[in-house]
Amino acid sequence: WNKIAMKMLENVGLKKRARHKPTEMSGGQQQRVGIARAFVSNPKVIFADEPTGNLDTKTTIDVMQTMVGFARKYNETLIIVTHDPELADYADRVITLIDGNITND
Repeated sequence: WNKIAMKMLENVGLKKRARHKPTEMSGGQQQRVGIARAFVSNPKVIFADEPTGNLDTKTTIDVMQTMVGFARKYNETLIIVTHDPELADYADRVITLIDGNITND
């Protein structure tokens, strides 16, 4: 395992699970692995489509705080697509689409 990948797994609290298969992890753990994978190569922009779908409230909060924290820490743009207005509260800017048209909120 390279050092960057291990550091990112440590950042999402999964360093000890580095050798586990996805089927050996909970949904929240799998989601955090996905976050680590998204951020490990330091992209300029990260797209997340319903990043917390099927997660419980606590895990949703953990996942969103982690993603937003990483985006700010590494100066990356995070674009989230969601139907959940509570997730939109994590955004610096919200663009709402209704029937394919941008609305002014």
